[in-house]
Amino acid sequence: MLEREIRVLESAVREAGQEIVRIAREGFETTFKDNQDPLTTADLAANTILRSKISEAFPEDAWLSEESADDLTRCSHRRVWIVDPIDGTREFVKSLPEFAVSVALVEDGVPILGAIYNPMTDEYFQAVKGAGSTLNGERTHVRQAALGDRITVFGSRSEIRRGEFEPFADLLDVSPLGSVAYKLARVSAGGADATFSLTPKNEWDIAAGVLLVEEAGGFVVDKDRKPFRFNREQTLVPGIIATSMHCKDELIRQIELYLSNSATN
Repeated sequence: MLEREIRVLESAVREAGQEIVRIAREGFETTFKDNQDPLTTADLAANTILRSKISEAFPEDAWLSEESADDLTRCSHRRVWIVDPIDGTREFVKSLPEFAVSVALVEDGVPILGAIYNPMTDEYFQAVKGAGSTLNGERTHVRQAALGDRITVFGSRSEIRRGEFEPFADLLDVSPLGSVAYKLARVSAGGADATFSLTPKNEWDIAAGVLLVEEAGGFVVDKDRKPFRFNREQTLVPGIIATSMHCKDELIRQIELYLSNSATN
């Protein structure tokens, strides 16, 4: 059951994480992409390690990474590795320990293996389709019941600053947390009831995290309440909602109401 893939993935992800930590301590260079997202020497070094180790072990598999030129022949492959060498580069640049290496193996559009690793906290989250999710080898589960009257949510700092959670102020307690992938991983381990973003994301931001939350007993859909299919030619997806089952209906109802009202205004 994917034993070799699991071994190669953990080795590669941990090695990439160690290199990120080394570079963080010794210093790095930062440039900016056309969309003004930062790109550091740590992103590139981690990408090189991941691609070298994974592609050497599985040369027939395709590759999709935020930091590699996209080869659309991947769309004709059954299996593709979807990679974000550092999800949360802005947090990395600011020395906030809220970024992560995120890697998923997708087969026929569905994640079957995923890992998210925060090298600063040494949290290694892993999920195998049909076999559950773990944090440092211990089984994880989404929250089974509310801890209070309100739904606890991890949100991005930029979305909080823009007021994107204000329409839900009566329902939610929102805690800022960096990387999208790391938010999904923390939800899979019961760190909050849910996380969501109504702005577009890329496949590499979420592929591993979707599997983690689902295998931990949670529910994940896009902003339009549709399940995800990965390894598409267009890598942008319309937002994400990831939630524990106990608050799924109420959270999605409130999001649908907000989107409906926004569309008519």
